[in-house]
Amino acid sequence: MTGEISPPREGEASLPDASDKARDSSGPEEISDADFAIGPQMSLFREFLMVSTLCAAQLMTQAGLALAIAPLHIIGSTFHVSNPGELSWFASSYSLTVGTFILAAGRLGDVFGHRLIFTLGFAWYGLWSLLAGFSAWSGPIFFDCCRALQGIGPAMLLPNAIAILGRTYQPGRRKDMVFSLFGATAPGGFVVGAVFASLLTERVWWPWAYWIMGIACFSLAVLGLLVIPGSPTSTADDGLSSVARLDVLGGTAGIAGLILVNFAWNQGPVVGWTVPYNYALLIVGFVVLGLFALIEFRAARPLLPPEIFTSELGWVLGCIAAGWSSFGILVYYYFQFNQVIKGDTPLLASAKWTAVSVSGAIAAVITGYLIAHVRPSVMLLAAMAAFATGQALLATLPVNQTYWAQAFVITIVTPWGMDISFPSGTLILSNAMSREHQGVAASVVNTVVNYSISIGLGLAGTVESYVNHHGEDVLRGYRGASYMGVGLAGLGLIIASLYVIRDYTR
Repeated sequence: MTGEISPPREGEASLPDASDKARDSSGPEEISDADFAIGPQMSLFREFLMVSTLCAAQLMTQAGLALAIAPLHIIGSTFHVSNPGELSWFASSYSLTVGTFILAAGRLGDVFGHRLIFTLGFAWYGLWSLLAGFSAWSGPIFFDCCRALQGIGPAMLLPNAIAILGRTYQPGRRKDMVFSLFGATAPGGFVVGAVFASLLTERVWWPWAYWIMGIACFSLAVLGLLVIPGSPTSTADDGLSSVARLDVLGGTAGIAGLILVNFAWNQGPVVGWTVPYNYALLIVGFVVLGLFALIEFRAARPLLPPEIFTSELGWVLGCIAAGWSSFGILVYYYFQFNQVIKGDTPLLASAKWTAVSVSGAIAAVITGYLIAHVRPSVMLLAAMAAFATGQALLATLPVNQTYWAQAFVITIVTPWGMDISFPSGTLILSNAMSREHQGVAASVVNTVVNYSISIGLGLAGTVESYVNHHGEDVLRGYRGASYMGVGLAGLGLIIASLYVIRDYTR
């Protein structure tokens, strides 16, 4: 297979843009060399290794979330932690940094090369995975810090993996297939992480899951250097310094503001909202985010260019934020319900979640076909309906009901929300943005997805702490948290419905 790499404009390589999706799909498309922008040195075997390595970024990101959720209470017992708010930090600290650092990491890839930042992401991920395992000899605060720093690795991986895939393949069916594969690894990644973490926790010791994760990440970093073609960097002669091109000041303000707001929301269930410093951090966080907006307005090369703030942005990000915050609540409390209320082991609870990988793979393939034939706004509505259905089933799940009646259905329905919403939301933003801002679309959606998971856990934890009668009625607390998820998913459903009406009537 031959062809030339066509260097993208800065930030351009994310998902197929509007012109990609508008091509004729009435008949079968013959795959030829014109479908690729991979150099003549790229053999089929190397292409397989490259795609597998890039898809591993998505898989390992979701597996990292599962490493804390599946064996949550066993990890908590090691640190003598049983407070629900403190336990939720084991998962939310990771999602916090995954979502917070994605935009900045994408800009680093634009300036210094996507392959370099991608491989550094795996190396960073591996380092802090090892240290998270060693934190068993320290305490919960150090473990939370390791989890937060661990999340910076996936933040470096995701936008740069998408950029590499986007610049490697020419528009065509093959490109669509590769992106479908990338999306399909998300549900499977969580299952793989949950199963292996549970096995190692029950048979050996939970830190081994983190140590093996670290070794795997270092191996993938080396493999990435060997099989991923060199990335073109931004070479625009704009006379700007590296600091200006990276938008260091704006990035610092944005990251600081997001961390402060998120910390306040997730610390609320731990210390209560009557503690003054929690309110202070929340207020300061919003002030810093306002400062970030001012800096971006004046920056020469802002992380969020003013041109991206179209009418579509609010609709799409509103749906994505509501739907994925609901999903974060669902997956967390699905495992808590099965382990704490039903008495399942981590491995059995993980086994009950495995259908997600099969349903998610089917959803990804079907979405890859439908997205070229159905309006993205309608697809987004379907995704919100899937999130709402799964969350409603969890909120009303009877304790003594058989698994196949309701819990199994949750694992079948929920992945459709995941695998429909991300590509649909990205495509809508891609269609609404100019070509030089195509890369921002996937980065913004990725940021909102991961940040919303963490925020959702904070909201649910707050509700749980207020309705569980000081920990005496655990089931009531879980129900309250799940109904919080129903409310968020319902909000997403309302926003998506209004968006569809607007889409068809304008």
